[in-house]
Amino acid sequence: MPKKKSNESILEKTEKVIKKVAKEAKEEVEDLVESIKETAEEIVSTEGSEDKIDAKKTIRDKAKIKAGEQTKEIDKDDKKAKLAALKEKAKEFEKAVSDEEAKIKGIKRKMSSDEEKVDTLVPIEDYLKSSIHLGTRVITPDMRAFVYKRRADGLAVFNTALLDEKIREAAEFLSKYATEDIILVCKREAGWKADLFSKLLTGMQSFTKKYPAGILTNPILSNFREAELVFICDPWIDKNALNDAEKVKVPVLGICDTNNYTKGVTQILPGNNKSAKSLGMIFFLLTKIYTEKRKIQVTMPPISEFIENWENLTPPK
Repeated sequence: MPKKKSNESILEKTEKVIKKVAKEAKEEVEDLVESIKETAEEIVSTEGSEDKIDAKKTIRDKAKIKAGEQTKEIDKDDKKAKLAALKEKAKEFEKAVSDEEAKIKGIKRKMSSDEEKVDTLVPIEDYLKSSIHLGTRVITPDMRAFVYKRRADGLAVFNTALLDEKIREAAEFLSKYATEDIILVCKREAGWKADLFSKLLTGMQSFTKKYPAGILTNPILSNFREAELVFICDPWIDKNALNDAEKVKVPVLGICDTNNYTKGVTQILPGNNKSAKSLGMIFFLLTKIYTEKRKIQVTMPPISEFIENWENLTPPK
């Protein structure tokens, strides 16, 4: 009997051990299964996240591409708008230039027609040949109003039509005075011949090489004389005569170049006062008009006699 109990006891212990091992094994299996599930879920979760990340990245890339395309479109539109605006401005500028050119052409045509209509004292070509229209490289403020333009070499050019008008005015001014009341002064040698011709034709008293000091201001001088008008050929060269005329309050008619100051000159006659041809032209026209207006019976020599060289002088009869 004791042996039988001993066997049962062993069986019970063995069964308990087996159950315990089986339970532990089951728990380990369950833990393993749970672990596998969690791992699988993590894998699935990770794969989903990557897909989402890829999806988001794709969306961003597409958005960027679309934004870039839109920007390009906007840039294209902006460039097109700017180009259209520039083209419009170019058309406006072209029209403005065209209008200005038309105005200039109209002015030129008008000037041309006016020149044809103007009855000048001599043909314009003769004025140009005599160089009466050529000034100096210096233009004083007093003479700026008479200047038409500057040449490429810097010489000032008088307005020829204006010169014709001023010669008429000067001749009208001169003709108000009798020959015995006028003193003509021309120290510049280029004007001596023309001065002589005027003197012989009109009877005016003239001083060429030297102007006697005090002739108008000092009554005790033997050559003292009174005058109603002093005619000078250059306010600078003939400044002594100009100063005397100012002192005795006598009006002055002066031929003034572009470099002259006109203080003290009553009647300005603009023109080239340094050329023999120019001075010859001026004296010829003034003498011609003066003799006509004062009804002085003389035969006017041809204009060439006034503007030829001094060596070819042929005094008028």
